[in-house]
Amino acid sequence: MYENINDLLKQIALGEDSVLELKSVEISGNKVIGPRKDSMADELAAMANTASGVIVLGVDDKTREIQGVPREKLDLVEDWIRSICNDAIDPPLDCVIRKRILPDQQGIEKAILRIDVPRSLFVHKSPNGYFRRIGSSKREMKPDVLARLFQQRSQARLIRFDEQTVPGTTMEDLNPKLWNRLRTVISPKEDREFLEKLKLIAKDEDGEMRATVSGLLMASDSPTSFMSSAFIQAVCYRGTERNAAYQLDAKDITGPLDSQIRDGCKFVERNMRVFAIKAPNRIETPQFSMNAVFEAVVNAVAHRDYSIYGSKIRLHLFSDRLELFSPGTIPNTITIESISERQSARNELISSLLARCPMNVDAVGSRRNFIMDKRGEGVPIIITESERLSGRRPVYRLLDDAELMLTIFAAQPPHEKDSFEL
Repeated sequence: MYENINDLLKQIALGEDSVLELKSVEISGNKVIGPRKDSMADELAAMANTASGVIVLGVDDKTREIQGVPREKLDLVEDWIRSICNDAIDPPLDCVIRKRILPDQQGIEKAILRIDVPRSLFVHKSPNGYFRRIGSSKREMKPDVLARLFQQRSQARLIRFDEQTVPGTTMEDLNPKLWNRLRTVISPKEDREFLEKLKLIAKDEDGEMRATVSGLLMASDSPTSFMSSAFIQAVCYRGTERNAAYQLDAKDITGPLDSQIRDGCKFVERNMRVFAIKAPNRIETPQFSMNAVFEAVVNAVAHRDYSIYGSKIRLHLFSDRLELFSPGTIPNTITIESISERQSARNELISSLLARCPMNVDAVGSRRNFIMDKRGEGVPIIITESERLSGRRPVYRLLDDAELMLTIFAAQPPHEKDSFEL
């Protein structure tokens, strides 16, 4: 939008509208005193809550005169904007801030800051409330309007959240090596047609081709570059307490979702204890069934609510249990009591794409090839295999109607005198 300087100058001459905001900047010493910080935060959030737009700092909004920003203060103003985006808006807002040179009415070159604000995946709150942009001004949203916006930008939307486009992305943000592994013999030969058919890319409201949420999660080397919470926080503790002083191992598991599943299982296998009994044929007893761990991690990754900002999957390993936290409530009308009997997918597209990915997971004492299916067998496997190994049934809990917690209890070491730990 307005990438050509002449186009930007023409739009400035016409004045503000729904997608253009002009602001003069006042500086005293090393402090920005105008516009006010809270007011600037409201403007940024309002634009992100409405549509993609541009804010130009260094232009008077009434006279449309290009006043500029002192060149030696550009970095100061840029840092000020970044702090507002990160600290004064919830969730934080990702913007593109660029320094540009524009001629004023006399032809004198002035430095300005251009802020490109993408239409967000989320609903942003600023210091004075929830705002949207109507014409050239911001308006606080009434409860019914706010409710509709939350619904539109959640998985309840007619276009599911995992099919929505991600602002600021392009087809180039997807790695051909990653999306080519999703091809089948009947897939379209032409790349763009293939990506569109799989809904890895789609057109946004402005007609621009963008990567979708599923496209980033499945075919990007670094999904967290655009979705900062799309990873697994894995921690192994010594003993039974959640205490940073007792951490034995910790890793943020990132990358495409199938890699996260594989690496999450490897983290558990690497850190859990395995016992053995000396016998004619040595019998090994791991703390956890890797089949159950695999199904649990798959469910967490495939069915978490990716529309919840700031919440990641947490995989915490203790001496007596494994705890797995997945953001989001249980989809549809499933309850804790019926979770082992019913099947429902929050992210249909992600689930179908994962089903195309053969995943090799090393289980203790053997190597197994897993291919995710959609038959609803994951939870029964988690329950039966874990209970058979430890003698205790895994426990599902819903925390504050916002996070699903699974506890798998560890098997106890054998009591035989000739048993030992590997």
